[in-house]
Parts: sequence; structure tokens; C-alpha cells
Amino acid sequence: MQAKPIHNTPTYIPPPIRPSPPVHQTPPSIPSIKPRAISISAPNIPIAVPIPPIVEPDDSNAAYYDYQFLFMSQRSEATRPVTLSTVEGAIPADFPSGTYYLTGPGLLADDHGSTVHPLDGHGYLRAFTFDNNVTKNVKYMAKYIKTDAHVEEHDPKTNKWKFTHRGPFSVLKGGKKVGNTKVMKNVANTSVLKWGEKLLCMWEGGEPYEIQAGTLDTIGQYNMMDGADMENHDQSKGGGGGDVWEVAANLLKPILYGVFKMPPRRLLSHYKVDSRRNRLLTVSCNAEDMLLPRSNFTFSEYDSNFNVVQKQVFRIPDHLMIHDWAFTDTHYIVFANRIKLDVLGSMAAVYGMSPMISALRVNPSKSTSPIYLIPRFPGKNNGKERDWRVPVEAPSQLWLLHVGNAFEVRHPHGNLDIKIQAAACSYQWFNFSKLFGYDWQKKKLDPSIMNVKGGSKLLPHLVQVSIKLDSDYNCQECDVKPMKKWKKSSDFPATNPTFSGKKNKYLYAATTLGSRKTLPCFPFDTVVKLDLETTESVAQTWTAGSRRFIGEPIFVPKGYQEDDGYLLVVEYAVSMNRCYFVILDPKRIGADNALVARIEIPSHLNFPLGFHGFWAAN
Repeated sequence: MQAKPIHNTPTYIPPPIRPSPPVHQTPPSIPSIKPRAISISAPNIPIAVPIPPIVEPDDSNAAYYDYQFLFMSQRSEATRPVTLSTVEGAIPADFPSGTYYLTGPGLLADDHGSTVHPLDGHGYLRAFTFDNNVTKNVKYMAKYIKTDAHVEEHDPKTNKWKFTHRGPFSVLKGGKKVGNTKVMKNVANTSVLKWGEKLLCMWEGGEPYEIQAGTLDTIGQYNMMDGADMENHDQSKGGGGGDVWEVAANLLKPILYGVFKMPPRRLLSHYKVDSRRNRLLTVSCNAEDMLLPRSNFTFSEYDSNFNVVQKQVFRIPDHLMIHDWAFTDTHYIVFANRIKLDVLGSMAAVYGMSPMISALRVNPSKSTSPIYLIPRFPGKNNGKERDWRVPVEAPSQLWLLHVGNAFEVRHPHGNLDIKIQAAACSYQWFNFSKLFGYDWQKKKLDPSIMNVKGGSKLLPHLVQVSIKLDSDYNCQECDVKPMKKWKKSSDFPATNPTFSGKKNKYLYAATTLGSRKTLPCFPFDTVVKLDLETTESVAQTWTAGSRRFIGEPIFVPKGYQEDDGYLLVVEYAVSMNRCYFVILDPKRIGADNALVARIEIPSHLNFPLGFHGFWAAN
């Protein structure tokens, strides 16, 4: 067999629920229409959101179960390559050979009554391999990442699961609550990277796990942070020790490291690739900074052989929670997502009545958003240095989620323009413990959290931040605007990776057209392509179809033009209980023929919503 079951109980998928016809009407006899992908182009006038031609009557009950489909546990693995069938279109002859890796949670419920937050779900790595030189088809594999937590919580003899680690975002209903110090549950479920012949699955709070690319077997933790020692690299900047917070940090370290088993530093799951220099860029933070009004950021740069070529530590005097960040040719850019301690939440977390992350909450005390411009190469600007400790203040309050791209333009007279393209949300909406609608006392997720009224301003949406510096690096202007006036709920902004850190013309993102009343904002069902150079507010879209959702779009380059390549996206067809791997032509987004191929995953290998992916060319 190609699929290896690791649990005896099959995954339960609730049947699609169709709305009943009106009581006093006889429904007309119409032919059955199979849901299909449709492409929609916005007219060349200020944003007029296109409406899909196929809209089924909305039903809150059906929407509820559709939402649960995205987070159903998959307890089976595809331990040997499974050849997938192309059910629509064809894999193009010029499609590059390589592998698309996608990671995310695979298991969210155990056999003892506990359901964890999706962010705490055990990492499940999927691999779609294209070998267009030989077989001209796609082979699929999927395996759980055998983290330490996975090994402890899964019994291979009985194929049963029992969650013992709380994780930062969850409470165990069937496990130990009071006194459970197993908070840091490294599930390696957030992002995936192939660099220097190493395949790594990353998590927000610890070292990545190294995976064998051919078999997807777990090799073990890869010592990425400690391996990049500080002996021959720049030391900490931005303030020394000896202050009251340094004393507090020294008191916290034995508790965090010893009692709660936290690693000294946490590696952010979001990395960057400087394509011009062929470097991998990463950021890590100190564990104790989660509880202190200061933040230590360690920026590391690696060459193609995973050798450290540069390392710097910067201390920012503020209490921050960073998930993603940006870089340009001369700067690292950190958006100050400001947080503070929640005393009542801390007490509830310690007593096991709420997730440990409840000890923190967002800090909306400032009406502006501080942005730190940190020098990548200090001392190389002809003696002119901006005091990076003084942030640029963006005139609106935003919580940054994901960065699509950032770049800088230097003018002949020395002025510098910096632009950041990102997805951000409101402080008023963002809640650590309620993301995705999680409630530990219930086994199902509540989709209303992700679909609040007035969501276009509160929920994730695309923004462009523009910063203008004069020749002495003084900030002359900073503004935040919706990206090309596209105000629909959106996330996972992406570009052609060869343009990372450079000026780009196109931006892609997952979005929604809001055609479903109960789920108007999330899950996403559409890919949007924005032309950033045209003066017109034009958006081109491709929509998966009715009761079909999508994840993060990934660009696969194949030529020299910026939109010369293919877009990859996973489609979750909840109406058919199927997952599909979709190839789109970026040049045709908005036209009827944007779909290049739709490739079906066997129904017994359906998987939950993935978080982030990576294309590794052969």
C-alpha cells in the first residue's frame, strides 16, 4: 500500500449540507452543475469587486461544517510516492522540475477529549514532486514531523494519541491543567525551507527540524541558532546590561529555561532570501523578552552552504511580539507589534483555565505604529548613520501579520524611499487565544471570529507602507494605504522570489470576494493579482468556485519577466470532500483560461489547511 495508516479510526468528514427549497415552492428542475474554477477580472475603473456567477444560497449550518473541514485531523501518512491524477487541464511541458513543500497542522484532536489550537497542531509535511524531464507527472508524499512532542504523545503500539504538552495556545481538556509546565510544544508546523541541501521545518518558538528530502523522514533538530556562534561577528547594539530589566532577565532565565524548558532563544518561523546576494536571512529573539519591555533581535545571514557570513544583535526598548519582518538592500525592518502582560490572564493560564498565551495581550496605547529601520551593514554609509533606536512612526495603528516584499530606491541627491507591502490587521480584532475561532472547551472552531462585522478594516488586509528619508536619514514622510485600494480581507502576500528585496511590479495574495454571507472574510477563496505600477486601481482575480477555499499562493519562476512562471495554490473543495493542487498562469489571472491544471489528492489523503510552503527547484 502507498498510504500507511497510523490510526484505526477513519477521519470523519461531515457530508455537505444543501439548503432546502422554500416551503411553498416546488424547486425547478435544473441540470446538476459541477463546481468549476472561474476567473474574474475587475473592470478598469476604481475597484469594482467582481461577483462570482455561481452563488449557492447561503446556509449558516453548511458554512459551519465547511469551516470545520479545513481543520479536520489527518491521521494517515503517504509514506511512498503516490502518483496524482490531473482532473482538469494538463501539466505544461515547460513546468520546472522540483518539489513544492507545504507544512501545517495535521493532528488537532487526540483520543482523550483534548482539541488543540491549530497553531499547536502536530506538524504535517506534504511534498508535491514534479519530474518533467522523465515522468511528466506529480508524485505526492506526506509524513508527520517526528518532533520530541510527537514521539511523546503518540503510542506506535496502539496508534493512539494523548496530548501531554499544553502548547502556548491551547488547554488540554483530557490532560493535566494545573502545574503543567510543558508549554513550549515545538511542532514544526509553521514554515518550511530548503537551503544549503538541508530541508527544514520551522516553528515560532525553537530550533527547526531537519527532514530527509527524499523520504520525508525526520533527522532531528537542527542547531541553527547556537551553531552560529558570536565569536567572529558583531556584538549586541542598542544598550548594555546592568539596568533593572537586565536584573529581571537574569531572574527569569532559570524559571523559563529550567521549569518551563524554554530554549534560550526562539527562532522566528519567517525567514527571507536575498536573491541578489544569494543569502538566507533569519531572526531570533530571547525567550525572556516575552515578559519584559525590551526585545533582543539577532539577525543572521547565511551563504548557500549554510555558513554564517554576518550576525548582529539589536536591543529595542519596547515589549514586542514579532511574527514576520522585512529587509531591503541596506536595512532590516521590524514593525513594532506592541504587547503587554495581562495579570488576570497570567493567573488563569497558570491554573490551567486558559491558554498560556493569555498572559499576554496587545498594547494599543499608541495611535501610531513604530517601525524600526535597522542597518544591515553599519558603518558603510559614508559616515552618515541614522539612529535606528528612534522608530519611524506610521500614522495609523496596525498589527503586522505577513510581509510580501520590501525594497528601497536611492535618489541621486541621497534621499531614500522605502516601500513595504504587507498584510496587517487591527489591534482591536487581534486576539492570541481566539485565532481561527479556537475555544478549548469546544471541539469545533467558531468561524464567526474570523468573519466579524466591519471586518474589512479589522481583519487582515493588504497595505503599502511608504517611508521617505532625506540624505541625512531623517524621516520626511511615512504613510499607510490600502494596496491599490483593494480592501477585501486578504493575507499571504507573495511575489516572484527572484524579486525579493527588489522593486516589484506585481503582488499576489489570498483573498475573498465576500460572496458567502456567513463566511464573507475567511476562509479565502480567491487569488488576487495587483499591478503596483499602473495608476489605475485595477485588480485581477481568479476564484476557485463555490464552496471551495484556498491557502497561500506560491510563485514558481521560469523566465526573466516578473510574471513569467506559475502560481501554485492548494484548493480545499469542501463541497466534494476533496483537496486539489492547482497550477495557475499568472499572466492570465483575470481571464477565463488562468487555470493550467487541477490535480486531485485521493480522498483518503485529504489534509487540513496548510500554513506556509516553499518551492525547491531541482
